[in-house]
Amino acid sequence: MASMKEQHKKDALNRLKTVRGHVESVIRMVEDERYCPDVMKQVSALQGSLERVNRVLLQNHLETCVTHAISEGRTAEIVEELMETMRYTAAVTGPANPTE
Repeated sequence: MASMKEQHKKDALNRLKTVRGHVESVIRMVEDERYCPDVMKQVSALQGSLERVNRVLLQNHLETCVTHAISEGRTAEIVEELMETMRYTAAVTGPANPTE
């Protein structure tokens, strides 16, 4: 496995720390029995934020681990892994703007 690129690591961690704070806010909303649609909007926003984190991680994986595996002749293995990942990751098929 190749190392994570520093910028991708920084981006992922920053986004995840933002998500952590947002989750705490949503928990308070539920505890305060806020209006359900308002809570649901915030949960949807959290899901979008996590999808953006996944895109950053995917980009890093493609730029590091995938290119390394291909250079070692493990193309079939890495393609199979990516296909498996696509089954679980909306970020692969979702909007492709990781700068959001």
